[in-house]
Amino acid sequence: MAKSSIRTVDVPDGVEVRLQDTNVEVKGQHGELSLAVHRNVTVSQQDAMLEVTPRTKQRADQALAGTFQALLRNMVHGVSQRWEKQLEIQGTGYRARAENGNLNLMLGYSAPVDFPVPDGIEITTPTQTAIVVAGIDRQQVGQVAAEIRKLRPPEPYKGKGVRYRDERVRRKEGKKK
Repeated sequence: MAKSSIRTVDVPDGVEVRLQDTNVEVKGQHGELSLAVHRNVTVSQQDAMLEVTPRTKQRADQALAGTFQALLRNMVHGVSQRWEKQLEIQGTGYRARAENGNLNLMLGYSAPVDFPVPDGIEITTPTQTAIVVAGIDRQQVGQVAAEIRKLRPPEPYKGKGVRYRDERVRRKEGKKK
């Protein structure tokens, strides 16, 4: 069964899309994003829907169309609802506090770690052991969350460290005498 080569992205109310040559701009209540579309992919707008079509039937162009469909869907979701990653901290004395454009982390090192919050990202700490990273760009939200996790990744013996909220850390048994 052959798949249709036209891929669609629904555009909800309150989201405005502008198409200019090979550039797509998406604007919503939370902000604005733009994307340069590859020359082998065509993007058109039909009512409240974006259509992504490959220029040829080649497999690489079909794959590019799927990639740009996903990127556009992520942009539309980001400007209308925002993306969010939740992290949690485990360990005695480990805590986080968001203040003045920085995330202050106590992670068992001799000094606290100050993580500067990049533009376009909002970091909140609902509790001392919870961190919420939010923004309109899915890639940037994931990257910032990964950088925070990298400051003290969860270790397998006691499970101490920074982890994603739904992450499962495989535990190891300690040394036997």
